[in-house]
Amino acid sequence: MPSSDLRSTTLRLSSVQHQNTGTRSRIAPRNKFLAASEQVAVRSSDQLEEDEELLSSSAVASSPPPSSGSSPARLPFRFETGFALFAKRAPRPFPPPFYSPPAGSFSDPLSTHHQSRDKRVFVGGELIRGWTNGDDAVYESDRFLCANDGVGAWSRRPRGHAGLWSRLILHFWVSAMEEDITKSRRSGGAVYAEPALAAYERTLEATSGPAECLGTTTACGAQLHYKNSDEPKPLLYVTNLGDSQVMVVRPSQREMVYKTTEQWHWFDCPRQLGTNSPDTPNDNAVVETVELKEGDIVLAMSDGVIDNLWSHEIVENVSASVERWESGQGGQAGGDRKHCANGGMDFVAEELMKAAKVIATDPFAESPFMEHAIDEGLASEGGKLDDISVVAGLCQRNSE
Repeated sequence: MPSSDLRSTTLRLSSVQHQNTGTRSRIAPRNKFLAASEQVAVRSSDQLEEDEELLSSSAVASSPPPSSGSSPARLPFRFETGFALFAKRAPRPFPPPFYSPPAGSFSDPLSTHHQSRDKRVFVGGELIRGWTNGDDAVYESDRFLCANDGVGAWSRRPRGHAGLWSRLILHFWVSAMEEDITKSRRSGGAVYAEPALAAYERTLEATSGPAECLGTTTACGAQLHYKNSDEPKPLLYVTNLGDSQVMVVRPSQREMVYKTTEQWHWFDCPRQLGTNSPDTPNDNAVVETVELKEGDIVLAMSDGVIDNLWSHEIVENVSASVERWESGQGGQAGGDRKHCANGGMDFVAEELMKAAKVIATDPFAESPFMEHAIDEGLASEGGKLDDISVVAGLCQRNSE
């Protein structure tokens, strides 16, 4: 279980208040990915009961992530992290066996979602890493940031669980990355897509058979490493598939150093991993290497941010938050505030999430999503109400 699961800071109450507002599906209900799922036969009540018995008596159809048996090697650089979340609606509860164990006796609560039961989520006997935010899933550690965006239209399909897909891809991605973290690195990009490919294959396995769950998700992650020279220098390995985004901001110069490019099949239908989708990490993921400097801030964001804020607005918002934190604003710091350290990343993520939320909930605002829709000849006005997930990581030298 990541130490960040024990954090005392709030998970941004907006993510658990679950605004019950209307939502526009990210993929038209009749697109080829979802339409194919409608061919699945409707099960009778007897068949559903039989499925529940299978789920109650069997383990998840996946191999648990192997343990390396030792702690990952210490790197010369690390992330100090923070995140902020806003969910447009309550996430669909994960089904057994990923949620709490089904009732095992007549004395147990009949519902697996009873308030007295353990509500933590598991796969293969292991706690699932990260956090769910609506249909998004996020993760933070001192060497990896991730923001996946599940396609919400699956929530209207039997056995559709986009939030589970986004979370499992994230979980298995982190597991595969940890297995790979101590291996020697080279500058070529292909090797860094391997953890994402392993995550995709393990998620397919875990959601098949009696535990079948349908869904698709974008995938976007940033791994901190370094290159050897006379003096080690930080490097960022970015893997992206879809329209979530990794962006690197250099607050000292108020500039954007790097951002990923959105990948779409067509407008508002991003590349995605999962049920009926032709996309795979091997064929479609873009893997890039970015040179960092100490003090750079790496953002992993779902499209709830970039559909509502232009890139220059994100850079300005982050840079302004850094200045405010360094001047003593934004809450209690755990030490020196230079470069927005010692608590500043939570403040940066919170301010960016709130700025995106303002536009997302304004029916008359101008937004990048509105602009793109008009370019496609579609009538559109205002922001795009969506799950908003921000993970922020400050690149700093590892003194621990």
